[in-house]
Amino acid sequence: MAIETLSIIVLFVSFIGLLAYGVPVAYSIGISTTLTLVLNMAFMPATTTVMQRMTTGIDNFALLAIPFFILAGEIMNRGGIATRLINFAKSLIGSLPGGLAFVNIIAAMLFGAISGSAIAAASAIGSSLTDKMEKEGYPREFSAAVNISSSTTGLLIPPSNVLIIFALASGGTASVAALFIAGYIPGILVGLALMVMVYFYAKRKGLPKADRVSLKQLFRDFRKAVLSLTLLVIVVGGIVAGIFTATEAAAIAVIYAIVLGFMNRQLKFSDFRSILLSSAKTTAVVMFLIATSMAMSWLFSFEGIPQLLTDSLLDSVSNPIMIFLLINIILLIVGTFMDMTPAVLIFTPIFLPVAMALGMHPVQFGMIIVLNLCIGVCTPPVGTLLFVGSGVAQVPVTKVIKPLLPLLGAMTLILLMITYFPELSLWLPRLFGLID
Repeated sequence: MAIETLSIIVLFVSFIGLLAYGVPVAYSIGISTTLTLVLNMAFMPATTTVMQRMTTGIDNFALLAIPFFILAGEIMNRGGIATRLINFAKSLIGSLPGGLAFVNIIAAMLFGAISGSAIAAASAIGSSLTDKMEKEGYPREFSAAVNISSSTTGLLIPPSNVLIIFALASGGTASVAALFIAGYIPGILVGLALMVMVYFYAKRKGLPKADRVSLKQLFRDFRKAVLSLTLLVIVVGGIVAGIFTATEAAAIAVIYAIVLGFMNRQLKFSDFRSILLSSAKTTAVVMFLIATSMAMSWLFSFEGIPQLLTDSLLDSVSNPIMIFLLINIILLIVGTFMDMTPAVLIFTPIFLPVAMALGMHPVQFGMIIVLNLCIGVCTPPVGTLLFVGSGVAQVPVTKVIKPLLPLLGAMTLILLMITYFPELSLWLPRLFGLID
């Protein structure tokens, strides 16, 4: 038992120490895992075991969906889809107080859902709207805050790479189809909560609203956006109906995005070199994170950490409400310094057994962990989305924090609702017969 305790201490101390020193997350995970295994075996067997676990960890057909969705997102970003979604959203709700901020949220929800990438949504929507919002009196830091927070909705609304990763980390207890269909209500609730905050901000600041558009113009903008929106029906509908797998759906999304990009006359053959290069770089980073995280997840099982934590939590805290609150607090803290992919792969095996022991469905827990980490990517010190959104708006991060806090508060309120009201996550999957 002493060697097990020492292993756990070495694992967490080395991992946190490497992160604090500025070592990239993937390397921190790999090095701390190897150091911990050295305590139990010689150096060569330890390194061999880590390499084997990294290799077998990504030897999974379902993971092939990730590079395809990344590629589809890059193509959509270049194919003029963002502009069409922005115009449709502006015709739909631009006449409300703070209309352009509403447009930002709706467009980010739609584009993020179509591309499956919060970074792509923040880049595409932010670069298209920030200057327009400034001309109409919106502070740039407020525009950046709205763009950053709303871009996270694409991680909940399918198709979403992080939900595929959670399905892998859950060991098959939650299917991709069930997670995809479950993400709609939480994702829409987050968007609505952000819109409520924007509405009160706009009323207080007297922000302008656009003129109401005619039904003819609304129909025209919808017609231009409908082919982009159809991708959601094809991808998610095909998976839920069992017509094709998530990986096949991702490949179809790539083909559809290419066709749509050429139809929009925004995509050229000369663009593909940079698109493929950017997609390959992103895929390499994600896959390396997955590989090292899978090695650490295996080490957790090897050391019995999930069972130890489950027993400790259940013995020390008898109230499920308090346990779920504690898990949320831990995940919120984790999200501030760790990227979503390794966080899902590392902490799902730790906390999912606890949640299931208390009667929580794995699909509901998937929504909880993803929304926690959505908040995390908007906060320093790591906050990938925070830095991307600030960079797109050309505003210092320090100025974005103040207008961002109320929006993160609204997201946290939705997180608590999803935690304590299971049907918000489970009603749709049950309706479609994806879970019991």
